[in-house]
Amino acid sequence: MTASETTAAIGVQALRPHAEDAFAHELKALAAADDRPRPARWQLSPWAVATYLLGGALPDGTVITPKYVGPRRLVEVAVTTLATDRALLLLGVPGTAKTWVSEHLAAAVSGDSTLLVQGTAGTPEEAVRYGWNYAQLLARGPSRDALVPSPLMRAMSDGMTARIEELTRIPADVQDSLITILSEKTLPVPELGQEVQAVRGFNVIATANDRDRGVNELSSALRRRFNTVVLPLPATPEAEVDIVSRRVDQIGRSLDLPAAPDGMAEIRRVVTVFRELRDGVTSDGRTKLKSPSGTLSTAEAISVVTNGLALAAHFGDGVLRPGDVAAGILGAVVRDPVADRVVWQEYLETVVRERDGWKDFYRACREVSA
Repeated sequence: MTASETTAAIGVQALRPHAEDAFAHELKALAAADDRPRPARWQLSPWAVATYLLGGALPDGTVITPKYVGPRRLVEVAVTTLATDRALLLLGVPGTAKTWVSEHLAAAVSGDSTLLVQGTAGTPEEAVRYGWNYAQLLARGPSRDALVPSPLMRAMSDGMTARIEELTRIPADVQDSLITILSEKTLPVPELGQEVQAVRGFNVIATANDRDRGVNELSSALRRRFNTVVLPLPATPEAEVDIVSRRVDQIGRSLDLPAAPDGMAEIRRVVTVFRELRDGVTSDGRTKLKSPSGTLSTAEAISVVTNGLALAAHFGDGVLRPGDVAAGILGAVVRDPVADRVVWQEYLETVVRERDGWKDFYRACREVSA
């Protein structure tokens, strides 16, 4: 097998293809139908990018699946921001699809979502600016051949969209190295007496949340360089059920899990439990509840249902039942083994036990909670 054939085979077998690969047919159809003005080096017009994110039908009958279910105006503001020289910050609590939206925006705008800096407490300045090939550096001294460009430097040179995940996890001194890049659109390389100037089309999408531990606040100088779009949790139970069912279906197909014929009932139940505990009140507004320490996000609901589908497929009859999701819900809710367990037990006894049609779910939860 040749190198190109090996690369193609790996792409076909990828557990999670990049957005531009997984939805290549939709991007191609949008590009063919898109007759609106496109900013420099954009693969699609702003209208087509928003359609790719929110879904729709094209004149040739191609159906564009929604990648994000939420307020249209937020997506329009995000896309418009990228069409200017101002960077975009997607802010929200964990599980509000910040990474998902960031990836799909980069795929639609630049056709490449892989120019990524993953923010952690140990992210060095080289990940944002540039590094060096030390073998060449020692042998020949500083040169362009010895320089190792960061994803941001590559995006600047090629007029592409770079992504920074979990910006607030990056140490403050490393965060500040972004200021010159975002304000002057220039990256100095003093070792060579040169600089890299951003080509038209360059921009940055960053994601951040302020709920997790280990967060470094953004300086006012850096925050001013971003236009911030706050991604909310799904507004209604129906919207959240729709999001969970779509993502579970996509993940299930990628893992070759059989479709659960009656899975919607359990998806609605998982979403109901998560929303009630998250909001601190039952869906009918009659009973106030204590909320656990975890976020109980939509992403966690997707994980619980996907794991339940795997249990039903491999150790059951293929039908998603309460027993398949009970353990996953317990693990998502009880993060603090003392305080959260009290919250969960009270919810089981005061709400789940008395709710019509939830007896099987109550018994399954009692079994895994024992």
